[in-house]
Parts: sequence; structure tokens; C-alpha cells
Amino acid sequence: MPRQSRPSPLPLYKKFADELAASINAGVLQPGERVTSVRSASQQHSLSVTTVVRAYELLESRGIIESHPQSGYFVRKAQAPLATPSSNSNLLSPSHPASQQPHEVDVSRLVLATLKAIQQDGTVPLGSPYPNPALFPSQRIGQYAAKITRNSHGFSVFNDLPPGHPELLRQIARRYLETGLKVDPDDIIITVGATEAINLCLQAVAQPGDTIAVETPTFYAILHAIERMGMRAVEIPTDPLTGIDLDALEALLQTQKIAACMVMPNFQNPLGSMMPDAHKQRLVALAHHHNMPLIEDAVYSELFYGNAHPSSLKTYDRDGLVLHCSSFSKSLTSAYRVGWAIPGRYRAQVEKLKFLNTLATPTIPQRAIAEYLTQGGYERHLRRVRRSLQQQRDLMRHFVLRFFPEGTQVSEPNGGYILWVELPPAVEAMELYRRCLVLGITIAPGRIFAASNRYSHFIRLNYSYAWTIETEKALKTIAKIVNDLR
Repeated sequence: MPRQSRPSPLPLYKKFADELAASINAGVLQPGERVTSVRSASQQHSLSVTTVVRAYELLESRGIIESHPQSGYFVRKAQAPLATPSSNSNLLSPSHPASQQPHEVDVSRLVLATLKAIQQDGTVPLGSPYPNPALFPSQRIGQYAAKITRNSHGFSVFNDLPPGHPELLRQIARRYLETGLKVDPDDIIITVGATEAINLCLQAVAQPGDTIAVETPTFYAILHAIERMGMRAVEIPTDPLTGIDLDALEALLQTQKIAACMVMPNFQNPLGSMMPDAHKQRLVALAHHHNMPLIEDAVYSELFYGNAHPSSLKTYDRDGLVLHCSSFSKSLTSAYRVGWAIPGRYRAQVEKLKFLNTLATPTIPQRAIAEYLTQGGYERHLRRVRRSLQQQRDLMRHFVLRFFPEGTQVSEPNGGYILWVELPPAVEAMELYRRCLVLGITIAPGRIFAASNRYSHFIRLNYSYAWTIETEKALKTIAKIVNDLR
């Protein structure tokens, strides 16, 4: 008779975490109440301090408890809805394209030239598309990567062929479950950042010459994908608070064949808008009615400022028409370029295209991030980042509204790390960009965020970097140049 293997014993920290979670679920500890201190728990349960800390970090990653600096751990309170941006005359108005005719897309050269200039050493990076690397636990992830590299004898590109490293797939699915969305690990495909995910998804659902509906303004990576594949873009008006204009999209679908719609429902780049849940549901229903794929860019969804994680379009998807794309580049590390797609009914096509395009995503970054997520602490890291970004958003909005000329309008995003600024109409943003660059200051000119030649008096500003005297001086300098250009 074959000998049966015994199941591995549950690690002590996981066992203790499960016991404490059961007590909380039973109401022994109420939301907002303080959890036993690490030292006291160590003594009471005859556990090492390290074991207790790991257990608390695990519970924190599950959203059951939360740490308060210098106060200890507390049972997490019930989730409150996201705050609604304040209403005032300085907030942006919805965009209104002059025409909803499809456009050939040709923005890549301008974007490339702009990004090269923005990334010059020594500049104040207000125009950078990337978050401040100092926000990320880079050293810890680097240590995991180094350890994996040392023990990587025999690793090859074939170790983590599409869909990707199994443990990373599991950790991503687990994270979605913690935020209220059930995802099977087999539904996920690991990619080289969200950019590759977006490109693969678009390639799976549309052909050269097809028309793609996009928000306006929109993130230039979406425009690049359309341009790269020889497609056309039709721009839909977008509200800086509630997102894409669903009435305009519905009217368009009555008159034109739209192969797909590409949207950022949460903290849209560059507007910062977040679609209300009812709008997300209506958009998914509209897509279902017209059998139109929705490509959802969700890279900023973890960077919300309220207590409740925002829903995604995928939450309301019942027939696989939503192709959900995201990455760790905005929330954990931008160095490794690890993203993923959840392509719904198009999963087989996207997996095949991934293999044909890049064969596989590098294995060591996948495994290093999987190890970080396994060890816990991701939720605590995110809360720290969110608090920092919200404070810096308020600082930058204050400075822009104080020093820029009358008539300037500014977005008030509820997540992410970018401001969209409308300057007086007489100000040419490309000239402002050039003058700032000479002085070592970078901004992102509005022209790179649309297929048509629009937003010539708009700029995008990055507020993720540490607030310094240099930041304040740079904003005052930009304001002075804007006044000169008026």
C-alpha cells in the first residue's frame, strides 16, 4: 500500500493569524479596537516577536487589521465611500471635442521627444509620467531578486512561459479577492507592464483600419497602441469628475462601427476622474448591447485616497467583454515592469499574442514581486503611499491656484499622482514647456494627450515627488512664465 504523505504543518504565524481573524469575525474585537501589542501577544502566546509581526502583517494584507504609526495595530473599520471632490469655480469643465470623426493617430514622435527631455538628469520632474521611486520598497524587493538570482541555477525563459509564474498569478488573484473581485489565477496573463497588456488586448479584438473609441484627453500609451496597429481613434468627451460621456458614446454607437472602447475608469490619466459605480455598470451594459470589447486600464486603482477600494469595470462584466489591464509599476515598483491582463473571453488570443510578441515576461522580477506579496506588508505600504500622495496633491493644488493667473482651472483627483491644469487660452503649452526645460523644469504639454491637435493650453503636473523648496520655486517660475506668455 503506497505511503501517504502528511500535509505540511501550518506555519506558526499563519496559525496565529487565523486564530486572531476568527476572534475578530466572532466579534471579540470590534472595528476600531486596538489589537494586543506585539510584545504582549508574544508573551501571552509563547511566540517570537518576529512570528507575531508576520502574523499582523498577514492580517493587514488581508484588510482585517491596520497599523497606526506609534500606536499599534487596530481592527480595521468598515469601509467608507471615497470622498467627493469639492465643488468650486477652479475645477475643470468637461471636454467637448469639435468633431467625433475618427482621426489617424500620429503622436509618438512628439511624445518620445517630450519624454526624453523630461527624463534629463537634474530637472525638476513635474512632467514625469512615473511615480517617485522613493515611495517604493525597492530595497526589499531588490533583496528578494538578488536571492532568487543567486539560487537561479537552471532557470530559463521556459520556466515562466505565458501565462506567467504560478505564485505571482495566485497572489494577484488573492489581491483582487481582498478588494471584492473574484478572479481565477488561470484568467490572468503576466505582461511586461500594463503597456504590453493594453497592446496585446487591442491586437486581440481589433484589426488595422478599425475605429477605437477613446476618452479625451487620454493617456498617450493608449494612443500609441492605436497608432502602432494602424487604427483610428474617435474621441469621446470626458468629465473631470465622472469620466467618459456615456450619452455621447451611445449616440456614436448608433452611427458608427466601433471595434473597441479604451477607458481608464479610476483616476484617469491625465484628468484624474473616477466613474461612479452606476456609470461603470451602464458602460458595461452598453458594451454588452453592442457586443463591443472594453479595454480597461486600471493602473492607478490602488492609489485611491478614500477608505474603499474603487470598483472596476471587470466587477460588472458577466460575458467576458472587459479586458482588464494593470501593473505594479504605479503602486509597488516601476523598475521591473511587471503587469498583467485579465482578458475575459479573449484570453486564448491574448496568451498566444504574448508568446508571439515577447515569448515571456522575465522570470526573476515576477518571482521577486511574488515573494514580496507572499511575505505581507503590501497593504501597509499602499496606505503610506496614499496618505503621502493626498497631502502632496493638496499642496500642489494650493500653489497652482495661488500663483498661476486668474482663469486657471485645476483637477482635484481622488487618487493617483497627477494634476491636469487648464491655463488661460492665450498660453501655448508647448512654448511653456520649452521655456521651462531651459530652466531645468519639466512639465507635460497637453498636446500629447489627444489624437487631434487639442489641449494646446493645458499641462499635466506630477505631484508624487517629495515636496521641497525646489518644487515651490519651480511652480512659481512656471506661473511667471505663464503670465509672460499671456
